[in-house]
Amino acid sequence: MLGIADYGAFCAAIVIFLALPGPGTLALLNSTAKGGFRAGAAATAGLIAGDQALLWLAVAGVAALLAAHPLLFQGVQWLGAGYLGWIGLRLIFARQGAASPVTIRPRHYARQAFLITLLNPKAIVFYMAFFPLFIDPAAHRGALTFVAMAATIAVITAIYCLLLCAFAQAVSAQVRAHQRIARWLERLAGIVLLAFGIRLVST
Repeated sequence: MLGIADYGAFCAAIVIFLALPGPGTLALLNSTAKGGFRAGAAATAGLIAGDQALLWLAVAGVAALLAAHPLLFQGVQWLGAGYLGWIGLRLIFARQGAASPVTIRPRHYARQAFLITLLNPKAIVFYMAFFPLFIDPAAHRGALTFVAMAATIAVITAIYCLLLCAFAQAVSAQVRAHQRIARWLERLAGIVLLAFGIRLVST
């Protein structure tokens, strides 16, 4: 379909990619818990924007550049690890009753989700390595193929993330009613983010 090898498998891969827990999912859930469905929707827009940026960077040849220059790729890894680790540590060591260690305001939901997506190792690996596997060289139609892939990713991401936001909004009231549980969930999110950063630089 439009130069995409096995379109069904391509869609399935996107869903699996989204379902794997990662920094983007945590950013989405955290935004929804703090600002409701509208905040989650804004974070969804940021995630989609980050996805599109990575996709078009891959199209522009960044994948080949990183493959040819391992040190550059290593630099990207360390940058991502440092950012995720910084957020994770602030979440872990935040004092009880203090303001959120990650300053998230309504106008910043989309921006933070965008940055987390750009520095998410899972997203980088997907777009820089896995994504090109679905391009059919024999049936490739140039920009049309890339536009079709980008649109498919955006639509599936929007549907999945908005459904996740709706679910998170449904349970957020109960979480807010139990501040101790909310604090431990925040610390758990910090540990997961820190673990992602450590894993990134140790592989």
